Amino acid sequence: MLDEAEIRRLLTRYCAAVDDRDWERYRTVFTRDAWIDYTSAPHGEAGTLDDTVDWLSTNLVLLPMTMHCVMNVDATIDGDTATVRAQFYNPLKIPGVEGASFCGGYYNHELVRTENGWRSRKLVEDNVWFENNPFVNE
Repeated sequence: MLDEAEIRRLLTRYCAAVDDRDWERYRTVFTRDAWIDYTSAPHGEAGTLDDTVDWLSTNLVLLPMTMHCVMNVDATIDGDTATVRAQFYNPLKIPGVEGASFCGGYYNHELVRTENGWRSRKLVEDNVWFENNPFVNE
């Protein structure tokens, strides 16, 4: 149960780091060799942790508001590794779009236990739905 609580805190830290645009804190969620895949989202990219931080810091600054929420965390722990599937819900504001937009889906993590606690070595976002999506007709 302690591992599950720590994993939930890790996912909460992930959400807060993204919404606060705190890229040093974001890095603490991942291993140095992590692979992060956001390609299911409009204009999303996949890459190393450094590539992803560069991409996020350039692109998320364009959005005046995001508010990631994570829930229904399903963690399968096997010793010092874990697979996690967690739902996310994200209201966001996109410039030039009237009203708020909303998206949701799943975060799929491969976690490892490190000397600093659980860290993600792989994240694949599965963006399932997007409401008020300006990118639909691109």
